Amino acid sequence: MTRSVPPSAPAAPVSRKPEPLEIGKAPGVDKRTAERLKRGKLAIEARIDLHGHTQDSAHHVLNSFITHSHWAGKRCVLVVTGKGKGILQASVPRWLNDPALRPFVLSVNYAQQKDGGTGALYVLLKRNRQIG
Repeated sequence: MTRSVPPSAPAAPVSRKPEPLEIGKAPGVDKRTAERLKRGKLAIEARIDLHGHTQDSAHHVLNSFITHSHWAGKRCVLVVTGKGKGILQASVPRWLNDPALRPFVLSVNYAQQKDGGTGALYVLLKRNRQIG
């Protein structure tokens, strides 16, 4: 008597955790796009200035801005943090790595001087594939 073995359940898809973002690094972005981001040659489709916000307020506003920009189909946005060693300049890159925002972000780079230099960040967002 032979026993039939029930088919095994299909393997669950492996969800990969994206690499942590580092300013100036662009894993998964083609060289041409990464270079255009770095040189400030991509059109800035939206911008936000976090000056004057408390840390909690800035975090909330940034989350909303990045999420809405992604769902609106924007690709390159500018986030102004302010120059110096301010708390926002240190916090924004960390917040962009949070699980709430990381799925939307491809790359981050300091802005060119004309757009705020080290007091601002270019953020390259992933394409929203749900937009027609």
